Amino acid sequence: MIEIIPAIDIMGGRCIRLSQGDYSSQKVYDGYPEDWARAYADCGVTRLHLVDLEGAKEASPRNLKTLERIAALGLLKLEWGGGIKDDTALKDVFNAGADWGIIGSVAVKEPGLMKQWLKNYGTRIILGADARNGRVAVSGWQEDGGLGLKGLIRLFTPDGLEQTIVTDISRDGMLQGPSFPLYSDLKESFPKLGIIVSGGVSCLDDIRRADELGLHGIIIGKAIYENRITLKELATCLQNA
Repeated sequence: MIEIIPAIDIMGGRCIRLSQGDYSSQKVYDGYPEDWARAYADCGVTRLHLVDLEGAKEASPRNLKTLERIAALGLLKLEWGGGIKDDTALKDVFNAGADWGIIGSVAVKEPGLMKQWLKNYGTRIILGADARNGRVAVSGWQEDGGLGLKGLIRLFTPDGLEQTIVTDISRDGMLQGPSFPLYSDLKESFPKLGIIVSGGVSCLDDIRRADELGLHGIIIGKAIYENRITLKELATCLQNA
């Protein structure tokens, strides 16, 4: 069964969702991130996707206290993205309780550093490959990274990269379903790589289709907040896995 990974996007210690990476489109949801983390754990979720929206924009982590509070619950494995731009930031994220660090902008702008992190931390490093129209975007999706998606992934597969989160920015927060042709093509090109779907998940059928394609994981955000997928449905899906 595909790994189901709920997402919590954080700004100012609150749960926020954007549409297509547009910071002017933010919507605040009820409940604090640690409350949602408990609820997900109660459903049977084992892994949580955390994004520091302020960190992604400002180039250093800004919500580590929230990460610490969620990690202190001891309920879930945690992956963290946003603001990891140097060794200090990466160590801070791990020290705050993250099991994985998601690396996006650095992988594009400083591939040598990304390769060093893969050497030093191995499977704790996940490539965050965010793309718009096949082009990689960086710095909280505000800049074109100057690379194609496959070209970016190929830079790091020889260095032991095991997982990549691929976000189709055009689908993110739009509840229109993931770009399955994109993920199918990536699976064919990189059969040994753990490809995690991100962006556009709208219903349980999206999860089932991603599972049928043999993809490693799927990140669900707005669909849960907007009650397109209820926590009860999520629990039932996980119990039947």
